[in-house]
Amino acid sequence: MNSAGKPPIFLDGFSTTPLAPEAREAMLEALSVTGNAGSMHFAGEHAATTVMQARSAVARLIGAAASEITFTSGATEANNLAILGVARWAKKTRPERRRIIVSSIEHKAVSAPVDHLSAAGFEAVVAPVDVSGRVDLQALSELVDDNTLLVCVMAANNETGAIQPVAEVTAMAHERGALVHCDAAQAAGKIAINVLSLGVDYLSLSAHKLYGPMGVGALYVSAVAPRPEPLQFGGGQQSGLRPGTEPVPLIAAFGAAADLALKNMVSDSVHARDCTEKFLGRLAEHQLRFIKTAGEAKVIPGSLSLMLNGLEAEDLVMSVSRHVSISTGSACSSGQIIPSHVLKAMGKSDIEARSIVRIFFNRYNTAADILCGADIIAAAAGKLTRATGRFVQ
Repeated sequence: MNSAGKPPIFLDGFSTTPLAPEAREAMLEALSVTGNAGSMHFAGEHAATTVMQARSAVARLIGAAASEITFTSGATEANNLAILGVARWAKKTRPERRRIIVSSIEHKAVSAPVDHLSAAGFEAVVAPVDVSGRVDLQALSELVDDNTLLVCVMAANNETGAIQPVAEVTAMAHERGALVHCDAAQAAGKIAINVLSLGVDYLSLSAHKLYGPMGVGALYVSAVAPRPEPLQFGGGQQSGLRPGTEPVPLIAAFGAAADLALKNMVSDSVHARDCTEKFLGRLAEHQLRFIKTAGEAKVIPGSLSLMLNGLEAEDLVMSVSRHVSISTGSACSSGQIIPSHVLKAMGKSDIEARSIVRIFFNRYNTAADILCGADIIAAAAGKLTRATGRFVQ
């Protein structure tokens, strides 16, 4: 809360999105009814029906069949289940395929399990991106070979919002007999995604990135793709791929959020683009100069990654934090601010990376939020520039 007792204007939708009222209502309704989806009595059947309906809603969002959706605790678990599970499958059935390719801008929830596999005898290969942060298809084509097991490419980047050429990557990988995993946490519910059109074998989702609750996500496994080996073992729920009692309230809320995202996708996109135009226009009125990190690349509606040369983004984020929530393009490691691997992969220098702020306008931001947020950010940037004697260009 700020001095006026109001919560900060939330413009950090890259990290999470507000819980939709419809999702909250679905969660509370499920919480009010006791029942384990694995029980055979009426209460259990009611819970199972709730899970089934939510599974269908999530499947509709990405053009999948309900039977292809497995609920997880989030996208991180879904990514690990896909990557490590496919590797376990390959050890038994395709031992000659040891190469796993990941784009250089993948989330740590993808790159970390791949790094883990490299220590277990798999070959981890990093595919470069261009200056706008999109996968370099020509370079990737030279990396995919007959020994490639899996290619991992996200649908949209979680720092720049840049939309990736997933369908092209999939066609390239499948031509050499490789499988494809897509982390769609940032994109699902914000842009149209159809797994059949993309052709991916596996796709990960996160509820809290599309106005659902934290703590639940999903993994799409194509009906024609190899089934990953499970990473956990227990009661055999969800066909044994991800055992454990289903968190019915979270799943119900996920389903409601997915339904709402599909219904509102066009209007959400229009609203997000309008917010972006208003925000950038207001910054221009304040004569605050900036460069779009992703250049002219197509990005998720509402996403902004801005480079303010001569300004430390960390200082700006902290100075406005009581009034506006935004984030930086860097990460803190052992007490030191280091450039993110995404920005380094795009060719940004350390100085450039430290000047980048990330903003994402959500469904519930108002015009007043946007203009007020821009005023606060511009004023803070001006004060910081005068204090350091630097010029923001």
